[in-house]
Amino acid sequence: MEIRVRFAPSPTGPLHIGGARSALFNYLWARNNKGTFIVRSEDTDLERSSRESEHNILEALRWLNIQWDEGIEVGGELGPYRQTDRLALYREYTKKLLDGGHAYYCYCSEEELDRERQALIAKGETPRYLGKCRYLTAQQRAVLETEGRKPVVRFRVPEAQAIHINDQVRGDIVFDSDGIGDYVLVKSDGIPTYNFAVVVDDVTMKITHVIRGEEHLSNTPRQVLIYQALGLPVPEFAHVSLILNTEGGKMSKRDGDTAVLDYQKKGYLPEAIVNFIAMLGWAPSGEEEFYTLDELAEVFSLDRVSKSPAVFDLQKLNYINAHYIKAAAPERLAELALPYVGEMGILPRGERSDKQQQWFIGFIEAIQEKISHMAEVKDFVHYFYGAVPLEPVGEALEVLRGEQVPGVLRLFGEKIQEVELLSGATVKVLLKQMTKELKLGGKLVYMPVRVALTGQMHGPELYDVIPLLGRENVLKRLEVTEKRYLG
Repeated sequence: MEIRVRFAPSPTGPLHIGGARSALFNYLWARNNKGTFIVRSEDTDLERSSRESEHNILEALRWLNIQWDEGIEVGGELGPYRQTDRLALYREYTKKLLDGGHAYYCYCSEEELDRERQALIAKGETPRYLGKCRYLTAQQRAVLETEGRKPVVRFRVPEAQAIHINDQVRGDIVFDSDGIGDYVLVKSDGIPTYNFAVVVDDVTMKITHVIRGEEHLSNTPRQVLIYQALGLPVPEFAHVSLILNTEGGKMSKRDGDTAVLDYQKKGYLPEAIVNFIAMLGWAPSGEEEFYTLDELAEVFSLDRVSKSPAVFDLQKLNYINAHYIKAAAPERLAELALPYVGEMGILPRGERSDKQQQWFIGFIEAIQEKISHMAEVKDFVHYFYGAVPLEPVGEALEVLRGEQVPGVLRLFGEKIQEVELLSGATVKVLLKQMTKELKLGGKLVYMPVRVALTGQMHGPELYDVIPLLGRENVLKRLEVTEKRYLG
């Protein structure tokens, strides 16, 4: 049997982390089994769906390098792949259910349904449709239609039936049909509901496995009943756990960004996002924590997907992303960093001279092991660029009050002017020479130089900072420090 899986987002907003994980798990399962991965669009929410959202979702998938074999913008023999292009197909299956006695027209108004719901709630019962229109005769239907009522189509839920779902993650789950109530298949405007359209889509696209979030588990018995009514085999289901914040609550904006492209905008690497979300609810058999997409496809299996909720830990994501940043080519990181540095007016967004590009690559190499995502490059620019250091405060200001400081900075300035080539190696030699000549410990020499040039006691290595600042900016920063704090 060929494994066929799908990711079917509703294009009402951006791709969120939970959706990206569902797409990834389906993709990995397909690749692991040499199957087919399909992406389609559930765009029947006409008010909220948009092609712009659909485009953004597809762009997010492509950024993550999750490629699909069939579907939107790719095509395939079992399309179309947007639900709004499949309405004739839904009408065909609606007729099958009506003709088979598995569905019926319901003319109840919203007011009548609301009264019914409130009465059930008052009794402490689960709100559900009680079947008022279940047995309408043709004559009764005709009368209601002359009143101008537009019917919905409801599924006739069988009574006292145990609905078994053999979930690949959760095992055997049983639902009681009596707790469901006859549910709507097609709305009065002819648009199918989710539970009906998804079954028709999965049937006609020959989906073998449905891998999706736990929030869809309550929909599954309704969908299984439709399969049974149509006399069709039910696909395998695998419901993946919820993603919670570190406090055990539902993910929200307070816990960090939830949309995938928000992380792209902050300069996270796609391979890090993939690695991170793969571990949200799935665990490999070994101790390895870093995997490429191809490596994940080789080892992924549904039997290692956890029933327990996954925890979205931003610190863990930053740790994983930092690992990939350290391993990345500085040239690649420079391109990713350019928008953030450009915001500060440091480098032109278009053509850069060889000297500017060389400086930029050196800047990236100097901070590559100190950042967790590329937007953080903005926090380091002041170390390496410009004629004025940050204003020292607290302990940093106290450093400049040491009695040895004027002599240290004076000698440092002289040596900077004397050295022919300003490089990391020559700076190391220069600073060591100063400790010997002044007969001072390294801290009494290095720290005043650091504070004078950067205004801070910590940060990138001086032998990285000084060559990138350049001789002219180093001397200007020394001059500024002397005037402000040593005069």
